[in-house]
Amino acid sequence: MQEWAMEYPLIESMRDLKPVTWINPFAKKEETDRSFPLTKMDIIEAEKLWQRFAPYLAKAFPETKPLNGIIESPLREISHFKEALEKQHHETLPGTFYLKCDHELPISGSVKARGGVFEVLEFAEKLALENGMITKEDNYEKLTEPQFKQFFKQYTIGVGSTGNLALSIGTISAELGFTVDVHMSSDAKQWKKDLLRKKGVRVHEYDGDFSVAITQGREKTEEDPNGYFVDDEDSKALFLGYSVAALRLKAQLDVKQITVDEKHPLVVYLPCGVGGSPGGIAFGLKQVFGDAVHCIFVEPTHSPSVLLGMMTERHEKLCVQDFGIDNKTEADGLAVGRPSRFATEISQKLVGGAYTIEDDELYKLLTMLADREGIYVEPSAAAGLIGPLKLMQSGYVKEYGLESQLIDGTHIAWSTGGSLVPEEEMKVFYEKGKSLLRR
Repeated sequence: MQEWAMEYPLIESMRDLKPVTWINPFAKKEETDRSFPLTKMDIIEAEKLWQRFAPYLAKAFPETKPLNGIIESPLREISHFKEALEKQHHETLPGTFYLKCDHELPISGSVKARGGVFEVLEFAEKLALENGMITKEDNYEKLTEPQFKQFFKQYTIGVGSTGNLALSIGTISAELGFTVDVHMSSDAKQWKKDLLRKKGVRVHEYDGDFSVAITQGREKTEEDPNGYFVDDEDSKALFLGYSVAALRLKAQLDVKQITVDEKHPLVVYLPCGVGGSPGGIAFGLKQVFGDAVHCIFVEPTHSPSVLLGMMTERHEKLCVQDFGIDNKTEADGLAVGRPSRFATEISQKLVGGAYTIEDDELYKLLTMLADREGIYVEPSAAAGLIGPLKLMQSGYVKEYGLESQLIDGTHIAWSTGGSLVPEEEMKVFYEKGKSLLRR
C-alpha cells in the first residue's frame, strides 16, 4: 500500500481511522465531461410513475394519505442545533441550516423509501402492463385487489442489505403480494430483521458484511426463473427513485422562499453507504440547480468505500479491506466496504467532496439534535449534521470562491433514517451520546 499512500496522501490517515476531508478534483465544471447515462427527462418520467402509484399508496399505506399517496419528508430549519454546534466548536457558521427529514418518510422510515419503493413499483407496473392487467391510464388503486396479490405472489424479489433498504423493499414487496427474500449482513440490527419477519419476509443472515450479503442474495435470486434482484451496487431504478427528491426539494424551497443561485448557494450533506441514494439525490440536485448546489458525501471512518473509489478512480474495483480498514461501524446503513460502480462513476463528476466521521461523533450529534430540536435519528442519519463545520474548516470554500456567497447560502443535512427505531434502542443511542458529550 506504500504506492497508494504516496499518490493519495489522505490514505495514510484513512488507514489510521482518522477523520479526513476530500475536495473532489474531478468535479470542476471546466475539467469534467458532464455526460451521463441518465437525463433530467428520466427524473421527470420517474416522478410520473410515482404519481401513477399515488392512489395505490394512499390506500395501501394510510400514513401517506395526508400527501395523497406521495412519499415525502419535511424540510425543517435547525437553528437551535446550529447554535449548539457553533458554541461547542467556537466557530460561527454562515447561512441557514436545515434538516431534510427522510427519517420521517412513510413506509420504511428512511431515505430507502425513495429508491427501494420506486424500483419495486416499477417492476410491479411492468409485470401488470405486460400481462394486460392494467394500463397507465387506470387508477392504480386497483392494485390493492386480491387478484393482483395472487398474481405477484408467483414472483420473488431479492435484495442484499445492511438494514434500511431491506425494510423498504420488504415492506412494499410484501404489501403488493410478492414473495420476498432479504439477505442481511452481520451488522444489520436485530429489530430490523424481526420487523421484516413480522411482515412475512424471508430473512437470510450472513456472518460477513454487505458485500457478502449482496453477492449471496444476487446468486440465489438469479437461480429463480421468476426472481428479480434489487441490486444496490448497480441499479438505475434505485438511482432514479432517489433523484426525484430533487424536484420535491425544489418545491419545498420555493414554498419557504429560499433562493438558490450563484449568489445564494445550496450545500447538501449526504450520508453515504454503497453510494446509490446520495448519488441519485446529488444527480437530481445538479439537474435542478446546476452549479449553484454543492453536494458533499459523508462516510464513517471505518467504511470510506465511496471516497476511496472516487479518489482513486477505481470505484468498485477496490474495497476498504484492501487498505486494512475493517468496515465495522455503528452506522449500520453506511457499513459498506465496496462502492457501487454505477453510482460512484456518476458521483465522481458531481460531488464537491466528502468527509469521514467517527462513530462517537455520530452519537454526540444525534443527542444534540434531540436536545435542541426534539428530533430523534439513528447514528448514520446524523452524519451530515457536522457538515457546515467541516466545510468551513476545509479548503473547499476558498476553492470554489464561496467566502461571501455562503453568508446568504443554505445548508441542508440529509437525515436518512430513525423513525422506526424501537424506543428502547433510541434511548440507548441518546444516552451514549449524552455520556460522550460530558467527557
